[in-house]
Amino acid sequence: MAETAKPLLIKRYASRRLYNTETSDYVTLEDISGFIRAGREVQIVDLKSGDDLTRQYLLQIVAERESKGDTVLPTNVLTDLVRSYTSNIQSVVPQFLAASFEMLRDGPTKVIENMNVIPNPMTAMPGFDLMRKQQEAFMKTMMGGVPGWSGSGPAAEPEATPAGDPAAELAEIKKQFAELQKKLSQL
Repeated sequence: MAETAKPLLIKRYASRRLYNTETSDYVTLEDISGFIRAGREVQIVDLKSGDDLTRQYLLQIVAERESKGDTVLPTNVLTDLVRSYTSNIQSVVPQFLAASFEMLRDGPTKVIENMNVIPNPMTAMPGFDLMRKQQEAFMKTMMGGVPGWSGSGPAAEPEATPAGDPAAELAEIKKQFAELQKKLSQL
């Protein structure tokens, strides 16, 4: 069991073939994607130089999945991500994405709870409250039909949003998001 706790080491040979050091056989990007979906951490290193190539290959896996129609990242998100490489917001984006995925991984109820309870240095970021409300609305929409997740409780409803018509609430959030995007583009 301790064996699965450490990352699966994949070595890239000069021929660009990927070698699974645990099973002593060659693997494909699809195999690596399967390991990751099964919950396994993976580390990919160049055999000759020892360089860590994990990020490069993970990005390649995402790009291939997106090009096959398994879209997870909308075009506007990808566009904003590209913009973040040339703006002052670049330093916040990795932290925000990591925190968002960590909350999703930990469970939908914790997402809402963590947004309101855990002190976070990102709360000082302009527009953070709006992003928090958008995440809450997103989780309600995505997890509304999941058994065992009610979305109720003190942390489930944004304080400023009265209970009412979900379509009106969504329209308000979209409006606020558009305003935030406008402000960010002006930075």
